[in-house]
Amino acid sequence: MSGRAHKGRVNHERWLVSYADFITLLFSFFVVLYAFAKADQKRQTEVTAAIDTAFKALGVFGDTSHTAAKASKPAGMEQPAAPVSVVSPEQVMSVGRVKDDLNRIRRDLEHRLAPQLAQHSVAIEMGRDGLVISLREAGFFASGSATPQPETLPTLRQIAASLGNSPYDMRVEGHTDNVPMHNTEFDSNWELSSARATHIARLLLDLKTLPPDRLSAAGYAEFHPVASNATEEGRAKNRRVDLVILPRTRINFAEPNSSETSSGNWRKITDE
Repeated sequence: MSGRAHKGRVNHERWLVSYADFITLLFSFFVVLYAFAKADQKRQTEVTAAIDTAFKALGVFGDTSHTAAKASKPAGMEQPAAPVSVVSPEQVMSVGRVKDDLNRIRRDLEHRLAPQLAQHSVAIEMGRDGLVISLREAGFFASGSATPQPETLPTLRQIAASLGNSPYDMRVEGHTDNVPMHNTEFDSNWELSSARATHIARLLLDLKTLPPDRLSAAGYAEFHPVASNATEEGRAKNRRVDLVILPRTRINFAEPNSSETSSGNWRKITDE
């Protein structure tokens, strides 16, 4: 009698076994997801560090102290990580080739324009956007005039000959000092700087060495000085027309402690 009663008893707690198995599997699933997330963060950190090291070796990136400051923040205060932009080794090599090419052009121009450089009527340096050839007002324009003087053409011919076979664009930038100007031809420094840039660009086009689609002109008036306007020497340096040789990738080319003659940030960004 007792044996039959024992066989007929139903165990209502067997569901706990299946429930415990389900909870265990769910816990394991989340542990795996967490492990993958941590692994991805580590991989992103390694990729970022590798890219930073590669570009610093090329002299492209400047100070990275902001990265170190972020890394030193206490746990729990980190900002959300920004998406990592992975740069391929081919792009890194392209940056190096562009810098080497612009340095080659610079050496060639320094050889061609040695007399002008010695007279300080021309200056050549790396700016933020690329190679900058500065034509000082004293050697190329009369005061308050946008018409280039006759000695402008031989210098422009030498520059065009050096750049004719290069794949780079050129932006012609007009700059002035901060002394307000008004004459019968121009009402402001904006008009003067724009007219000077346009005249130089037109002379370069007339030489038929640079394709028109690689040339542009802009006027910046007194708002991108390279020296202090408090002295006559500084104002003389600010009165200039810059020929900026533009690469097709956006790179900071400025040398350490340079005056970064190039004014604006170039916005044409395409792959080599």
